[in-house]
Amino acid sequence: MTLRATAAAAVLAATALLGLAPQAGAAPVPQPAQATAEHVAAAGRAAAAPDTLATLSRFFAREGRVSVAAAQPRVEGEAIPVHHLSPEFVAGRAGAPVARLEFLASRAVSADGQEAALWTARTEAGRWEVVNIATGDDEFRYARLGAEKLPGGTVFREPQIDAWYVAGGGRVLPLDDDAAGAVGAGGVTLGAYRARVAAAYGDKLPGSRYAERGAAGGYAEGAAGADVPGVALPAAGALALGAAGLLVLRRRRRARA
Repeated sequence: MTLRATAAAAVLAATALLGLAPQAGAAPVPQPAQATAEHVAAAGRAAAAPDTLATLSRFFAREGRVSVAAAQPRVEGEAIPVHHLSPEFVAGRAGAPVARLEFLASRAVSADGQEAALWTARTEAGRWEVVNIATGDDEFRYARLGAEKLPGGTVFREPQIDAWYVAGGGRVLPLDDDAAGAVGAGGVTLGAYRARVAAAYGDKLPGSRYAERGAAGGYAEGAAGADVPGVALPAAGALALGAAGLLVLRRRRRARA
């Protein structure tokens, strides 16, 4: 599934409409180095809060497949950590891990079987809050695939090309077609992967001229509706206003890995 770019104004309007943390409209709030049991519990409470469930009812009803009253959303299982490619790793900072925690994801399911991921992040106020609702089950599916392919590895996403990997033991292995296209079906060494992302994104990191032009969120000006490479994607980037005025992360369906 590929993120669909939208204008920054839509991001801010959507977050304001739902009362979600406006983290997407600016640089993301730094998240903890790792998700503790306390973080997972706090994210779970935010995901299962009555206001969140009410928003989910409207979210699942936005295309008319089910009514708001009949949606009856529920949150299943614990929140899981979701990692993205680390800008510090791209920059070659000594000791930087390949990926960093971006948010915790909770699986939401409607009465008619629709699925969504609730993205929960720690806000400037120090609270864990839902900052986005994304269609589908990417976060959970790739976490499972990564654990099967490399137990104990770190599953992460390279948002610039919507590729999912698992890293461990000095190697980076692909979990989907986009990742296989970037590193080959057999994966690459961590050093080789670092060289690739440094060449691709090294001049687009926060603080670069690219970032100063406002493009470091991953989308060039006027690129709404296109898939445009970038770097340092905000935790709730690529948001869109759905038909019902809801906060939606649009992802194009593709063959499952």
